[in-house]
Amino acid sequence: MYYTRYGMGFDWTMILVIIGAVISGIAALNVKSTYNKFNKIKTNGGLTSNQVAEHMLRAAGIYDVRIERVRGNLTDHYSPTEKVLRLSDAVYGRATIAAVGVAAHECGHAIQHQEGYSPLKLRSMSVPLARIGSWVSWPVIIIGLLIGSTPLAKLGIILFTFVVLFQLVTLPVEFDASARALRILEQDRILDDMEHRGATKVLKAAAMTYVAALFTTILQLVRLIYIVNGRSRD
Repeated sequence: MYYTRYGMGFDWTMILVIIGAVISGIAALNVKSTYNKFNKIKTNGGLTSNQVAEHMLRAAGIYDVRIERVRGNLTDHYSPTEKVLRLSDAVYGRATIAAVGVAAHECGHAIQHQEGYSPLKLRSMSVPLARIGSWVSWPVIIIGLLIGSTPLAKLGIILFTFVVLFQLVTLPVEFDASARALRILEQDRILDDMEHRGATKVLKAAAMTYVAALFTTILQLVRLIYIVNGRSRD
């Protein structure tokens, strides 16, 4: 519900929030169930995620990236500034289809970094703006609406757009890292055909969480634009 000079009305834009939450929830459940399924199936080759990561990095001529264990579940990531590939508790040291697939994906990011992959550079450069947009946009929008300052609220929307742009740039980076990973796993015969299909499902499910996050953020942006424009008309 919301209040206007005409009285109380129904805020239909909340439907956008609900749609976004449902889509994000479905994507999160899908990646979790897919990962859990293939993290119970051991690879025939018997190589652990660490060994696969070591192999991929060395094959790509990368010798200055450390592999470390990090707490959590699916908290795996590659830090280009530290040159550290971190594997979560659920992945580190495991010889399962899911663990190998995730480790290979993070190696894909390390290879992108080594090759100077343009979208990765763009994403790294956009991180500060995305952080500013994430931290500052909502307070600026809320203050603008409370004091009746449309320009201030619109400034908040511009800041929020930085978050959308960051998520948009993230998509090609994540899809490319998965494509590199799957290609190497197949070429180097680290996984057989059945295992490769399983790893593909795991990485596709993970990629869909980024797509869902972008879609949800865009819906939120549309909602904010509608609310601010509506207040300015009032």
